[in-house]
Amino acid sequence: MFMRGAMKAADTPKALRKGTVARVFTFARPHHAKLVVFLLLTVVSAVLAVSTPLLAGRVVDVIVGDGAASTVVWLAVAIAGVAILDAGLGLAERWQSARIGEGLIYDLRRAVFEHVQQMPVAFFTRTRTGALVSRLNSDVMGAQRAFTSTLSGLVTNVIQLVLSLVVMMTLSWQVTALALVLLPVFVLPARRMGRKMADLQRESANLNATMTTQMTERFSAPGATLVKLFGRPRAEADEFGGRAGRVRDIGVRAAMLTRWFMTSLTLVSALAQALVYGLGGYLALTGQLAPGTVVALALLLTRLYTPLTALANVRVDVMTALVSFERVFEVLDLKPMITEKPQARTVPPGGVSVEFEDVRFSYPAASAVSLASLEEVAVLDQRGGEEVLHGISFRAEPGQMVALVGPSGAGKSTIASLVPRLYDVDSGTIRLSDVDIREASFEALRGTVGVVTQDGHLFHDTIRANLAYARPEATDEDIWDALRRARLLDLVGSLPDQLETVVGERGYRLSGGERQRLTIARLLLAQPRVVILDEATAHLDSESEVAVQEALTDALAGRTAIVIAHRLSTVRAADQILVVENGAIVESGTHDTLLAAQGRYADLYTTQFAPQPAAA
Repeated sequence: MFMRGAMKAADTPKALRKGTVARVFTFARPHHAKLVVFLLLTVVSAVLAVSTPLLAGRVVDVIVGDGAASTVVWLAVAIAGVAILDAGLGLAERWQSARIGEGLIYDLRRAVFEHVQQMPVAFFTRTRTGALVSRLNSDVMGAQRAFTSTLSGLVTNVIQLVLSLVVMMTLSWQVTALALVLLPVFVLPARRMGRKMADLQRESANLNATMTTQMTERFSAPGATLVKLFGRPRAEADEFGGRAGRVRDIGVRAAMLTRWFMTSLTLVSALAQALVYGLGGYLALTGQLAPGTVVALALLLTRLYTPLTALANVRVDVMTALVSFERVFEVLDLKPMITEKPQARTVPPGGVSVEFEDVRFSYPAASAVSLASLEEVAVLDQRGGEEVLHGISFRAEPGQMVALVGPSGAGKSTIASLVPRLYDVDSGTIRLSDVDIREASFEALRGTVGVVTQDGHLFHDTIRANLAYARPEATDEDIWDALRRARLLDLVGSLPDQLETVVGERGYRLSGGERQRLTIARLLLAQPRVVILDEATAHLDSESEVAVQEALTDALAGRTAIVIAHRLSTVRAADQILVVENGAIVESGTHDTLLAAQGRYADLYTTQFAPQPAAA
């Protein structure tokens, strides 16, 4: 235990942010009654631990002094009673500890998860998922230890140390002084060994983190495919094996160092016991101590050394637990950029118009949405804040289709992402039926706007669960109707488990076209009044594209639509086509008027549909 504390000391910061401790007590406030009971149980348990050696010493004195047998029996009964009481207190203490710890874990995890759900999309595009999950797992568990093992250990050890020291000094100050003189021999080896073990543990942790990253990336469907396509399984196995071998070697060395350390401490402890018996025995033979007192002192010696060595690391234990709290608070202190106004409005019923008025936008800098520790970098990227949309203005009337076309990187997807308020504009206004989206409630926005992207995401769950995510109250009849309109009725009906079929991670058990039509079925189930299609058919073959286009016909019927497409053939029927370049609208009109204008749209159209020269 002492060596683990010395190992942690190498990585423990010297100071915490101001206010961290106060916030910890804020989280502990709902559990204060249980904490009081827990601490009382801990105090009583510590007192009982000191009483047993005294009773044992009294037994020896009675035996040596030819006392009554009944006295020995009653002392033995008292020792047994203390043991039973201590066992019962231990169970009660563990029960209280579990209630406090698990309650705290629940509170922290719930707070972090709910807060992260409110963060903007920019937060998720920058942070590493593993680092974020670590805050919900290891850091929350570390914070929980502050109120269970660390707090109980601190109280127990302080009480045991004070009581043991007082009792030992009362029994024999000479023996107690000798025991304290030997303490540095007990402590210093642990300090030195702890530093060595910390270096090994740090290297092992880094190697394990690298192996975890390698496994996470290579065990995903896209990663495994890439490895196979480039014929790298052997190289990957060798690279992984090299790291695993080093971890193995570190484990062997750490085990031997730990064993050497424990053997040394056991030897020092045995020597200390020998000295206590030696000096105590001499004092007993000279009539200065009773024999039972010598036995009590020897038993109390362990009650002295154990809390002393534990308390030597109490700062490290407390700081380690508080650092876990601090890392959790780091996430909670990130301010959501998208917030709902107190008196948020609803979008009026009926058809919905979409209007952009002089909209300007720049992606937020990393410092506004992320943490260096979550990105696993030393310093956050300072780029950001450059305007990417310049004075975007257009209006889509209820039921109209507006198409956004232009080269990659022109800003089309950025324009589309502003409608469901994944980001907030820097200036200008976006309105849904004359309601500024910044004044609309989140519920109103989610119920009004539906999005289908080029890589529609599906959870590793059943078809039913993925579709019902859009409308939890949907009946089976609603779900089957959405599948029919998405041209998936026959496919899902032919599956052995039908709606209970698990689609796999990100839906990879389905083909690209099937996956995309399932996301369209989800949109149909949600019944939004505004539909945004962001390259919904970009990565599909011709046959799959036809099936998806048929599904989209139902999805767009009677709805206001904003469609992003590189294939101009898919947007010829749009009521309005906007040509976007470098974050600005450079042309607008219908397909025919734009072709007749012989401008940028005509150039894009000619490039896609001009006849290719015959091969020589």
